Amino acid sequence: MIATMSAFRPLHLRRVTVIVVAASILVACGDSTTSDDLDPEERVDQAIEELVAMPGGPPGAIVVVQRGSDRSVHAAGVAEIGAEAEPDVEDHMRIASVSKAFSGATALSIVDEGELSLDDTIAERLPDLPAAWGEVTLRQMLNHTSGLPDFSESEAWKDALRASLEEAPPPSDLWTYVADEPLNFPPGTQYRYSNTDNVGIALMIEQATGQDYADALAEHVLEPLGLDETSLPSGTEIPEPFIHGYEVDAEGGYEEYSNVVAAAWSWSSGGMVSTPADLNDFIRGYVGGELYGDEVRDEQQDLFVPGGTSDPIGIGENSASLALFRYETDCGTVYGHTGNIFGYTQFIVASPDGERSVTASISLQRTQNNEGQAASVFDAEQRLWEAAVCFALEADTGGR
Repeated sequence: MIATMSAFRPLHLRRVTVIVVAASILVACGDSTTSDDLDPEERVDQAIEELVAMPGGPPGAIVVVQRGSDRSVHAAGVAEIGAEAEPDVEDHMRIASVSKAFSGATALSIVDEGELSLDDTIAERLPDLPAAWGEVTLRQMLNHTSGLPDFSESEAWKDALRASLEEAPPPSDLWTYVADEPLNFPPGTQYRYSNTDNVGIALMIEQATGQDYADALAEHVLEPLGLDETSLPSGTEIPEPFIHGYEVDAEGGYEEYSNVVAAAWSWSSGGMVSTPADLNDFIRGYVGGELYGDEVRDEQQDLFVPGGTSDPIGIGENSASLALFRYETDCGTVYGHTGNIFGYTQFIVASPDGERSVTASISLQRTQNNEGQAASVFDAEQRLWEAAVCFALEADTGGR
């Protein structure tokens, strides 16, 4: 979702030294069982164990797969270095750009009620924003074809973040870091992922409803889906218990990033906290059509931008729609979102009817833009996503 760790070092963080020799030997030697010998669920278990065991891998990982009413949980490693407990479905964590699916769900619910239109413009709804942005529509912000410059790529935002990690300005001011920049392209003519889009979406929600964004989010998404453990904090806090997030340093130790950066620095574009259980319920309801009617749902699921990717890129062939990405894999098509932020990487998807779902979380920030060992970890994470999706979409459900 946001610039990687290297952009913000050096930081004086708690460093945890871990021994990775045994893990290196495990990955190098493996065992005599190949993936061809395993059923789809066993491939998920193998992939998650290999991911956590590899050098530079995440201290912990957890995957939830649900097929109909049958939910399975696959966890490896630990929720906190130095502790024994594995990551749990009720552990909290930062969900990064998966927050964009929540702001999109909120906006589309309000569109369904008639308080917003997908064709409403910034000039009509948010006249205090730069006049050069005036023709941008809610639809274009939802599918990242707005051309709005990304505040998280701005040096002004990065400097402000470095100067005050734990205390952020009002999140509604995030757009001001790029207020003097022109649009990247005429609205609607190209695709470019931008965190500013979701700030604009949240501001439109506030203007249309007269509510703070967090209150509108709760009313239109969290409460209808019963997501009691999901929230949008402003500071560095994460409710207990939580999966601790880390980054590997140059010496092979781990620095903890769980409580380093105030959530308001990313707000509606990446500041939310949730649990694996809540994310599973969210993606099933969101994709399955529980939050708005068929007309809005058809708009969302029928108009995809080919090649549009989330960050990090998803598996298979990616395309983008309204706060939703389509991932066409060898095992079938799923819809959802990915995300990465300090200490965490997320992947949530569901089948078109919402009946088969996957959520996968690791306690490291990893993207396709990493190099060296970090890139190998991301590749292993994608293999885990693929195994989980294939298990979720397996044709023989055994009556499930």
